Amino acid sequence: MATTRQAHTNWEGNLLEGKGVVTFDSSGIGDYPVSWPARSEQANGKTSPEELIAAAHSSCFSMALSHGLAQAGTAPTRLDTKAEVTFQPGTGITGIHLTVVGEVPGLDEAGFMKAAEDAKANCPVSQALTGTTITLSASLA
Repeated sequence: MATTRQAHTNWEGNLLEGKGVVTFDSSGIGDYPVSWPARSEQANGKTSPEELIAAAHSSCFSMALSHGLAQAGTAPTRLDTKAEVTFQPGTGITGIHLTVVGEVPGLDEAGFMKAAEDAKANCPVSQALTGTTITLSASLA
């Protein structure tokens, strides 16, 4: 069964001086302020489209990797994934770097790297972001 999730943003003012609030409608987890300075300079307690993409990518990748490992008979005990989305004003998103450290009983470093590469290539968020260079560092704890 297909699912659809929703969020919305209310924005006031121009790009450089304006501000907005992103609301997570489907989950109801809250409202989060956004602004151009939070996107192009320091976050200062506000989020950005890139941080939201990083959250989506790190969670999707973790789910895909966990599933792939379990399907191969080596379910993980723990996966810690970080996604770093780089934004260059005037250019856009220039890359995403995923870093994952896993605890996977019975799996060696090469097997973990192979599973992580597969998850990177096949998680739905990675597939949605195919126009962006995605790199990966993977290691066992």
